[in-house]
Amino acid sequence: MKETITTVLHASDPKSTRRFNSSDLIASYTVKDLFKAGELNLAYWEVDRTAIGGAIPTETSLKLGGSKFLATEFFCDRRELGVINLGGQGTVSVDGDDFALGPKDALYVGRGSREVSFSSADASSPAVFYLLSYPAHAEHPTMVVKAADIEPLELGTPEEANERSLYKMICPGVVESCQLVMGFTVLKPGSVWNTMPPHTHARRSEVYLYFDVPEDKAVMHFMGEPDETRHLVMRNLEAALSPNWSIHCGAGIGNYSFVWGMGGENQDFTDMDHLQVSNLR
Repeated sequence: MKETITTVLHASDPKSTRRFNSSDLIASYTVKDLFKAGELNLAYWEVDRTAIGGAIPTETSLKLGGSKFLATEFFCDRRELGVINLGGQGTVSVDGDDFALGPKDALYVGRGSREVSFSSADASSPAVFYLLSYPAHAEHPTMVVKAADIEPLELGTPEEANERSLYKMICPGVVESCQLVMGFTVLKPGSVWNTMPPHTHARRSEVYLYFDVPEDKAVMHFMGEPDETRHLVMRNLEAALSPNWSIHCGAGIGNYSFVWGMGGENQDFTDMDHLQVSNLR
């Protein structure tokens, strides 16, 4: 069996993180190089047993296989999976059923699914599938969520440079899942800040996958304890890992978008421990 998990990231505690230099922060709290044409790549983060992946099928489909690391014959033996397409038209096949995903459409794949594969309608404009997975205690139906069917939350103001549209794609009331919550946020032109003032949520971890970041631009992602903040320089299709004790917010050189995804013991989107800018150091 070819190993599906190619990178393993271990958990780091807040006290140790205070002593990290930039290289240490990048190694512990970012996932880069997931998205390569013609490849499917997966990383595993110990926090909440998170699996993060990228798949760009071109001429042939890409299969999500089992894992010696996970001790499973099929990837979803004991897991649920969320997929959001950030590229051209594509298809996810699950146990013989085909699910077409356009740009920013999502698919929830339930525990117990065996054969999962990814393909693009046009190799010259391939689908770019982002994958996020957590352990699951129950089986729920596989389901497509179309971005066009979701009424976004309109947040922020131009005066605070954080005007944005938030789309809840996999969450209670839309898709039944065990612990996975997933969606994406699109910043309006002229806005650069996301999630400021920041928050933490002690009952779940989070992953930010930045996209629509121009090649010559970047996003400064802020993390760490509120009184010991650190920053990560994030570029297109790179993921920032946020443990439950860390803030997670960012400011870009221009507007951008990001996929947010969470796992843990609480799926309530509003379960946040809010902070004020005056709390930050």
